[in-house]
Amino acid sequence: MGGLLLALAAGLLFALGLLLSGMAQPAKVIGFLNLAGLAQGEFPGAWDPSLAFVMGGAVMVTLLAFRLTPPKPSQPQHRPWFSSRFELPRQERIDAPLLQGAVIFGVGWGLAGYCPGPALATLLLGGRDVWLFVPAMLAGMWLARRMAR
Repeated sequence: MGGLLLALAAGLLFALGLLLSGMAQPAKVIGFLNLAGLAQGEFPGAWDPSLAFVMGGAVMVTLLAFRLTPPKPSQPQHRPWFSSRFELPRQERIDAPLLQGAVIFGVGWGLAGYCPGPALATLLLGGRDVWLFVPAMLAGMWLARRMAR
């Protein structure tokens, strides 16, 4: 039960961060991804660089977390505080399914202005667009799993 409460607290904190940072505002995300806005010559123009700071902060936290992860996380004395083991990626090579998934993710994010985290965070707050996006996202996840078999 304690693990579920901890997961709920972490999820709520993550959702709050997404909402406060603007990552859950599709117009802001699309403004950030609109690199053509750089060429328009006006500043501030159609490109919104503010989410670069959010992403930069996330990358720095992730780099620090991976740096603090012990080199041999399978040993019992090296484990996370609230789990029996570290959940690290097992695949180290970049393959076609990874690249295809990245392209599909990027196109979907650019078209809709949502990615999975912000979409779920705004489900109760968002408008009709998020209610159209989430079922499409879930269908895509289901289809990807089915095709991987």
